[in-house]
Amino acid sequence: MTRKLVSKKELKSVYGIPYCPAHIARLEKKEPPRFPKRVTLGACRVAWVAEEVEAWIEERVANRAQTSPS
Repeated sequence: MTRKLVSKKELKSVYGIPYCPAHIARLEKKEPPRFPKRVTLGACRVAWVAEEVEAWIEERVANRAQTSPS
């Protein structure tokens, strides 16, 4: 099984996630986490598992259908 990792830059350019790195970190630290946990690749490099990011996006889209506009 091959897993694709997504960089901070790709979160915005590929997946269209408009959050800054600081906000993503805040979402990861909430209980329960509100964004997939990062994978540490080195001292100054992190990434996210693409499948988890895609599932997070799908969950947001599904929740949109369940909530009614106020």
